[in-house]
Amino acid sequence: MRRTVRIGTPNELDSFALVAVVARASDDQFTVSSFTPSVIGGVALPQSYGIEWAKRQGLSSTVASSTVLRSFATTDVTLVSGGDALLNSIDEWRRIAASAVRSAGNRSAALILATADVTDAHSVGRALGEGALLASYEFSDGPNDELSEFVVIPVGTLPTVEFHDALDAGCREGAIVGDAVNWAKKLVDTPPGQMTPKELAKRALRQMETHSTVSIASWAESKIEDERLGGLLGVSRGSAQAPRLVYATYDPDPSAELVHVALVGKGITFDSGGLSLKSGEGMMTMKTDMSGAAVVLAVLSAVAQLELRVKLTVIAPLTENLPGHRAIMPGDVLTIRNGKTIEVLNTDAEGRLVLADGLSLAVEASPDAIIDVATLTGAQVVALGDEVAAIFSSDDDLAAALMAASDVSGEALCRLPLFDNYEAHIESDVADMKNIGKPGKAGSIAAALLLRRFTDGLPWAHFDIAGPGRCDAVRGYYTKGATAFSARTIIEYLRSMQL
Repeated sequence: MRRTVRIGTPNELDSFALVAVVARASDDQFTVSSFTPSVIGGVALPQSYGIEWAKRQGLSSTVASSTVLRSFATTDVTLVSGGDALLNSIDEWRRIAASAVRSAGNRSAALILATADVTDAHSVGRALGEGALLASYEFSDGPNDELSEFVVIPVGTLPTVEFHDALDAGCREGAIVGDAVNWAKKLVDTPPGQMTPKELAKRALRQMETHSTVSIASWAESKIEDERLGGLLGVSRGSAQAPRLVYATYDPDPSAELVHVALVGKGITFDSGGLSLKSGEGMMTMKTDMSGAAVVLAVLSAVAQLELRVKLTVIAPLTENLPGHRAIMPGDVLTIRNGKTIEVLNTDAEGRLVLADGLSLAVEASPDAIIDVATLTGAQVVALGDEVAAIFSSDDDLAAALMAASDVSGEALCRLPLFDNYEAHIESDVADMKNIGKPGKAGSIAAALLLRRFTDGLPWAHFDIAGPGRCDAVRGYYTKGATAFSARTIIEYLRSMQL
């Protein structure tokens, strides 16, 4: 199902299958804005509701809890909790929009927005557009022409032209971001037998073909060999599917000196662990291991559509990690593009091998900052669970900017240390480094320290999204399956970097 987002008027309310109304909680009742119509689609809508009645219906002071006032008419009305205070968190508006579209299912829905509740129309519009689109996602293995709407209807004193335009622009921008993230989620959710490295590269090229400011290429195996990408070639050896590397740039104004950011995403389209084979249960969700590549490509697509004034270099190394007869063996040594060597002691620690090549390429683009994204370590999940991603950074200003962006995006991050003493964990007797640290000790930090060795001292940040890259159940505006976690944070960061 595809969903569009727009601004509407109160005259349209009776035409929707579902209308959502924000209700405020106090000690003894819930109330809706006095500007809300008293009857919507044949449903009588009082301005206040007793707290005990609300509890019985599942409506609470928890933001985005809801109850549906069903009727024999064609329109249902959903009361969505706006909590017990003025909504200051943009993420709360995302969850309200998600609650509304979930109540509507595949039907079109409207949300009545009291203008008195809005302090920043553009930001609220963006949040509503994102929340509605993200919660509407459902995986489909083919074209889906079913279309529904999410319409935001402001009510209150007559809004100014500036308010209306800001809300409208915000909704459109939020929908762009939501669509890009959903595209990434679909890439990840596609069965791995279909989403091969070649297919992923093909879909990336197709997604970008209408963006005149984007230049994109798919490197075949021969080109990868010519470019000396030893990590990517090594990991790919166990698979019958040839590797690919997607290399793209975005430059909206070549005559201007814009902030230049390089994005690198891990693209293991299926990870069996190689000869260091995972358990059967451990492989069940390993189509998710290409999330980093999907994220950076989604960021590229959204940034191009938003026409942000930044410059991007986007690199996505793509391969399967399988235990075929040519697979790399524990004890093998791989030479990365920049000449450094890595002893492979665990073939299931393959992500850092392909990222090492990607980061080496990123350095050569001379960016102002490098950001990589990967479902990299099980240790991240142990440390932070499945709702918080780890972020490592060699630069405090870059880390602070990304943390500030995560406050806006609602994607929770925790900065973990690049503890230099743990460099000893990855020292090798036969190569410049080995690809694993000490068993059971600081695995995420050891992986990040290895990646740092390929950033040439440039400002760099690493997202380890192994936990939040996938969601086991519906939660807020997250749908079950792939999340493309960190895409919205990076987009928000790039928005803040515009000159």
